[in-house]
Amino acid sequence: MQKPQGDLYQTSAGDVYVLPLGHGSVQISWNGKTIQVDPYSSIADYALLPKADLVLITHDHYDHLDQKAWKETQKEGTTFVASPSAAKDLPSGATALENGQSFTWQDVQIDAVPAYNIKHKQPNGKLWHPKGWGNGYVLHFGDFRLYLAGDTENIPQMADIAGVDVAFLPKNLPYTMTDEMFVDAAKRLQPKVLYPYHYESVDKIKLQSAVGPNILIK
Repeated sequence: MQKPQGDLYQTSAGDVYVLPLGHGSVQISWNGKTIQVDPYSSIADYALLPKADLVLITHDHYDHLDQKAWKETQKEGTTFVASPSAAKDLPSGATALENGQSFTWQDVQIDAVPAYNIKHKQPNGKLWHPKGWGNGYVLHFGDFRLYLAGDTENIPQMADIAGVDVAFLPKNLPYTMTDEMFVDAAKRLQPKVLYPYHYESVDKIKLQSAVGPNILIK
């Protein structure tokens, strides 16, 4: 078996490899299984990547719910977990999770947590991501917690999952967070390791200085 790619994290449930693929897409390898998060064909060729045992979809925007990508990564027995708005466009049997609900897959607890805008709005005055519409996810690999924020701003509920081991936070305008929002979110979460994702540009040195030495920015 080919060695999994990505950053290695040793957990009480076994080794977890985390590989950011670009945009909002992340590949996670654990216990011989592959998890694809928001697969997006514009940034990766999923026909060449490991087929997914689990696909997580945060919401139904085209760059998160990409039919071409999830069909390329799907295999017999693939489990799909998504927000309710996205689950209806996935294969029958997809698990729809609302904010606050949980689902257990292969001994991995998956918590659906809020992901929404407070400030940034579309030209018509509606928020890009209304409260309750999309999900972030917290994955529990034994005592190790991995947070995938999805498209969100620095919402107060982040304080409820403070102390996660690894966090992915978005930083692209006008849809998610400014640098200041990103830093505030990081300080609320206090992860050991922080990955900026879903960004157009990022100054990791500047962000590292702002969040402080206790949080490692990848």
